[in-house]
Amino acid sequence: MQQMTQRLIQRLAALGQYEEAIATLNASAAERPTALKAKQQNGHRNDVLSICDDAFILAQQLTHIELSFFRKRKTTNLEAYVAWFNRLSYLVATEICMPVKKKHRARALEFFIDVARECYNIGNFNSLMAIISGMNMSPVSRLKKTWSKVNTDKFDILEHQMDPSSNFSNYRTALRGATQRSITAHSNQEKIVIPFFSLLIKDIYFLNEGCASRLPNGHVNFEKLWDLAKQVSEFLVWRQVMCPFERDRKILQYLVTTPVFTEDELHLASYETEGPENHLEKDSRRSLRCVTLL
Repeated sequence: MQQMTQRLIQRLAALGQYEEAIATLNASAAERPTALKAKQQNGHRNDVLSICDDAFILAQQLTHIELSFFRKRKTTNLEAYVAWFNRLSYLVATEICMPVKKKHRARALEFFIDVARECYNIGNFNSLMAIISGMNMSPVSRLKKTWSKVNTDKFDILEHQMDPSSNFSNYRTALRGATQRSITAHSNQEKIVIPFFSLLIKDIYFLNEGCASRLPNGHVNFEKLWDLAKQVSEFLVWRQVMCPFERDRKILQYLVTTPVFTEDELHLASYETEGPENHLEKDSRRSLRCVTLL
């Protein structure tokens, strides 16, 4: 079991060819504010909808990225995969907060809701959670005028499916359904299962650390080992699936390399598009303006 656990950690640490792109983004972080502000001001900018306006195709490309993290070369940690999840969340928030016009922000919101739904249908729960996290960031959630223009019924359903209450019981039910579909699948598309990665790691960690490997009478705790083996074997099956979707290099490049706002820049963009509603927000905008001009 120790060897299997070590092998799992090594498998999970496969980060894909996107690691260099993420490193490049980090190295050029100082250039992001100027580039993004220029895009916002001149109105002539690329956004995700100018690159891909089909929610299903974008969900397919996100699935390519997710599966690539499972397969490529090994590294000593999981930082790049965590960085990808955070990047996708911030990309979603940036795409929503950056447009000056309310109708464009509402269109971006509706688009990402559709992308999240397609991710759910595919079985890509990690991208689904990242998109929901981006839309739930405070710079996005405070845009009341924008949200008022959007039918949120589909978003409410997705949020319910990924609700963290009761230890993510709704998500775990959906994951079991996707796993069963994968077992009986007749195509590679039906075999796709990409779990919410952070929760998977948490489950394995607490199962391994929270349960003794031996019982008080000295016998091996086979129940713990069985549960660990089940999770390991499921993941190893999931990572063997070849992505059946056609790769779109232009979309992939945009998802991985386009600059995104930092947290402060997101808040400022949010205040600039829909003004502060109280003294606290006014003070926050004033401070953020000073910081971003430095």
